Amino acid sequence: MARDTVETHFTEAVATLKAGLPRDPAGPVREGTTLTGEQCRALFRRQLDSRLLDIAARWLREQDEGFYTIGSAGHEGNAAVAAALRPTDPALLHYRSGAFYLTRSEQKGRLPEQGLRDVLMGLTAAADEPIAGGRHKVFGHPELAVIPQTSTIASHLPRAVGVAFAIERARALGVPSKWGADDAIAVCSFGDASINHASALSGFNTASYATYQGQALPILFVCEDNGLGISVRTPKGWVAAAARRPGIEYFAADGCDLADAHDAAVRAVEHVRARRAPAFLHLSTVRLMGHAGSDVEVAYRTQRDIRADLARDPLLRTAALLVEAGLETPQELLKQYESAREHVLRIALETTRSPRLGTAKEIMEPIAPRRPDLITRLSPTAAPAAVREKAFAGALPEHDKPLTLSLAINRTLADALAVHPEMMVFGEDVARKGGVYGVTRGLQKRFGAGQVFDTLLDEQTVLGLALGSGVSGLLPVPEIQYLAYLHNALDQIRGEGATLSFFSRGAYRNPMVVRVAGYAYQKGFGGHFHNDNSVAALRDIPGLVIASPARPDDAAAMLRTCLAAARTCGSVCVFLEPIALYHTRDLFEEGDGGWLAPYVPPSRWAETHVPIGRARSYGDGRDLTIVTFGNGVRMSLRAAVRLTQEGYGCRVLDLRWLAPLPLDDLLRAAELTGKVLIADETRHTGGVSEGIVAELTDAGFGGQVARVTSADSFIPLGAAADHVLLSEAEIEQAARKLLG
Repeated sequence: MARDTVETHFTEAVATLKAGLPRDPAGPVREGTTLTGEQCRALFRRQLDSRLLDIAARWLREQDEGFYTIGSAGHEGNAAVAAALRPTDPALLHYRSGAFYLTRSEQKGRLPEQGLRDVLMGLTAAADEPIAGGRHKVFGHPELAVIPQTSTIASHLPRAVGVAFAIERARALGVPSKWGADDAIAVCSFGDASINHASALSGFNTASYATYQGQALPILFVCEDNGLGISVRTPKGWVAAAARRPGIEYFAADGCDLADAHDAAVRAVEHVRARRAPAFLHLSTVRLMGHAGSDVEVAYRTQRDIRADLARDPLLRTAALLVEAGLETPQELLKQYESAREHVLRIALETTRSPRLGTAKEIMEPIAPRRPDLITRLSPTAAPAAVREKAFAGALPEHDKPLTLSLAINRTLADALAVHPEMMVFGEDVARKGGVYGVTRGLQKRFGAGQVFDTLLDEQTVLGLALGSGVSGLLPVPEIQYLAYLHNALDQIRGEGATLSFFSRGAYRNPMVVRVAGYAYQKGFGGHFHNDNSVAALRDIPGLVIASPARPDDAAAMLRTCLAAARTCGSVCVFLEPIALYHTRDLFEEGDGGWLAPYVPPSRWAETHVPIGRARSYGDGRDLTIVTFGNGVRMSLRAAVRLTQEGYGCRVLDLRWLAPLPLDDLLRAAELTGKVLIADETRHTGGVSEGIVAELTDAGFGGQVARVTSADSFIPLGAAADHVLLSEAEIEQAARKLLG
């Protein structure tokens, strides 16, 4: 293949290098550095291999056999960062981390060719690639503690902070850490443009906030600063200025100088490991070969700038270190280059013959692995009797009077915390206050601040802590205070949480149950941000489980199911709790207690288990099926009773699960009556009812279908909300119309 400017410049420049006096390979490669000659030699080989992977990526693209050309050329100094770390320290790497990955692979005792083949198989979308299996080009490996990240800019920083948090929290809780040693540290890398992203700022702020309060948070932030965000320049000095935050130690080095980068990385790693405090390592790098293969950088960069970057080529400067130390000759290095080039291109050609994903089933297999049998078996797990007695201070909930929805969730969380020491309940105001609606009241007092704690007011932080804790082996149950607030940080679920199993073939998972107070109909307290009724942004996330309990007994059983699914299958679950039903007691008449339910004792948990994707039916009428969920269940039951009193046979189907929808139960209930009314409290456009109608149509349902929904509106204050929200009267009116 033809050689580009970067290759030509390197080989020509190496040929002109001047040898220095020979140094002892076991000693410093130059005066004043801790990098030895032998280390420099070894890291040069990994830097060289990384450069050749970028060249191979361009060649593969030309042959229409490769599908990713964002490379690491100019960033090969990150090999020094890998060398300063342990191979068991969890790493979350950005897409210019080729040299880091190859160095980490060799640290674990793997042959150099294995690391090369990993990356090349990713470039060619080979189904046998060891992490994503041809689904995306990522740096990751289950045996290398490298957690795969996609191209979503900076979205991995909140999770990385969560990993660092989990290292310390696992030790405090006395549970095993996935990352081995108690003094493990987390590392995450990113580019200079990424530090401006909201998710990056969230990560930095959380680390600073924790350290300011004296909390241990062992994370190394590595900014590889090449001065460009594709074509947009980063102002000189901006990274150094933006990186300096309270509690985060700043280190800087020339990332194109392997010895300087190594020395700074060693100091930064020692700081984080010894002090259990965050550090920011700022590596000045260059970007060679453009942003990606399709990038014509001469359109926005001058030839002078491009030549200046070539002069700082980190591969060339490491070669100069070796020659000046008398450890290599220019001729030997050029021979190594040609031999390695031929070797990498040969492996690249071999990977093009590897099978690729061939069916939708193959592609989707790791999205949301389900083990219903295992979930059913583990969902009834309770703590020993003596432990439960202590957790509930002798007042077991099954001996109490019937509970509200709020109390049922509280008691279920308590039972789960008692049996799972790795479980944590956290969020804004959940600990000392016990939640805005008292749902978590008393849990911190019973189980301590290790398992139940408040976070700062930042939803990205809340979910980032959950993501990092989950992938580290803990069981996080974060709370988002209101459904509208979830949208502030939805990418942490959409782009990070839901994709991890997909991009790692299930090797990495982030189990969690995200409790969200949602929907409308609050009395005396409202407005849009406290009464949001939109779940459209959640329902199209592949693999996400969305639970929507309405009644206390369902809430308890479904929460146990979600926790079991998270523990056994790594499921990411969103548990939507209807605020307006938290403290509701009555169903038909004041004082009837029809919305209360007794707490089921552990001996009956198995028989009352609610599998994911199973609905609940009320009534046995044959004239009309009302399909609903959440607040709609209570309204529909009330409407159905009035219709029944007039001689109509109605049944109400509570979906309970919005994803996956309970299709079998839905079709069965629809066929029993031939007439379906969907009572949907979400919006008319993009609401849940659209999906239900589509499923009935796809299944060939031949009966009548109608729907009644809330309006396409935000929720106003006070009684004005009644004009845009689904009402009981509207459900009854629509039912009468459908009944004829």
